[in-house]
Amino acid sequence: MPAIQTGPGKQSRLRAGAALMTLAGLAFVAYAAAFLILNFTGSFLELGIGPDQVDKGKAEVEAFSPQLSHYISHLHIALGGFIAATGLAIAGLSWYGVRRGERWAFTTAIIVPVVGLAVAVPAHYPWGLATLWHLGPVYVAGLIFLAGVVAAGSGLRSPR
Repeated sequence: MPAIQTGPGKQSRLRAGAALMTLAGLAFVAYAAAFLILNFTGSFLELGIGPDQVDKGKAEVEAFSPQLSHYISHLHIALGGFIAATGLAIAGLSWYGVRRGERWAFTTAIIVPVVGLAVAVPAHYPWGLATLWHLGPVYVAGLIFLAGVVAAGSGLRSPR
């Protein structure tokens, strides 16, 4: 399917929106990097999670069960990898597809983070894990992404 042809104003909005969507994708990659850094530097807990949310640190968990500590570390690594992969998918789709006016790329770039966030974010609330420093960066990236979606979407619309 060919890319949607746009006028100069629409092309400008499309490129600006794609750039914002790309930036948000790269922000997810940075968030994933923080996950991995915290895991490997001994912090053990995720970004923005502290003793108010989890009453045991790495030493206590390791003393209780080294296997549990390894399991939690493996989850942080795996989650960091999936967050980074999602961010790279968003950035690539946005920069190389959305910027060219490809509707399939635009749609896919929206579906990818919506599915991930719709599954992941609600689970933070029942257990008091939705701290500002934990989910705040995700919400900021999400708002940047949403601004990009609105701008790019207005640039994709066919003239009437």
